[in-house]
Amino acid sequence: MKKFLACTIAASCLMTLVSAAHAHSAYDGSWDLLFVTQRGACDPTYNFSVNVTDGIVTHPNLVKFRGYVARSGAVRASVSVPDKYASGSGRLSGNSGRGTWSGFSGNARCSGYWTARRT
Repeated sequence: MKKFLACTIAASCLMTLVSAAHAHSAYDGSWDLLFVTQRGACDPTYNFSVNVTDGIVTHPNLVKFRGYVARSGAVRASVSVPDKYASGSGRLSGNSGRGTWSGFSGNARCSGYWTARRT
């Protein structure tokens, strides 16, 4: 019984390591983003960089930033700071990507497109 339990624990640990090894996303790395406002009274453009790790999109200075890249390259993200909110979706492919976004800044409703380049 002890031998069976030890083998089970060892197999579980190995499966955990194998699963973690496969968690990496083809889109992991640093990405430069350009947001262009097409409608609304928001700033004409926004530039910033994000990092993708295991398909999770993060920004070091934005606490309320959520993003995810699926294995297919489909992207969904949202960010909120006082009096501002935006969400968007799109697709990454290889080292670039494109999508749309919408949100608000104060009372202004805005929307546009975004592009991404892996750095």
